[in-house]
Amino acid sequence: MKVGDLMTPDVEVVAPGDTLKTAARLMADLHCETLPIGENNRLIGTITGCDIALQVVAAGRDPEQTMVCQAMSADVLYCYESESAHNVLMKMRDWWVRRLPVVDRDKQLLGTVSLGDLTPPRAAQAKPNRTPSQRRAPPADRSRRSIRMAVA
Repeated sequence: MKVGDLMTPDVEVVAPGDTLKTAARLMADLHCETLPIGENNRLIGTITGCDIALQVVAAGRDPEQTMVCQAMSADVLYCYESESAHNVLMKMRDWWVRRLPVVDRDKQLLGTVSLGDLTPPRAAQAKPNRTPSQRRAPPADRSRRSIRMAVA
């Protein structure tokens, strides 16, 4: 399956000229940690809550005066809509990210894809069907018993 079939379309984007306060407010409203930065319908960067914290708090800047372009990361990790879900899942694992922007070949932002979009739900994974008599009994917890006896 292709990432374009699994992605979330219509992503909220901030512009490089927006203030960090605007970006932080949007992150809070959307309950997200990262936002893509777009210009002329193209992905040009990302900004995270950590980027904002470092630029505002650590550097002592005003979030209403500091622009997104001053704190954004221009080296963006992304995937293409035509890539297979498996390949993108491996990229996310290798890059240690939970979410990626999805772009077309012209780097136009189309959506985002998350680990949850690419991972099948646990209920759908194959599990052996066991009758109650075939289920294993939980192991005895000897460590707790020995701790309780030593304390008493």
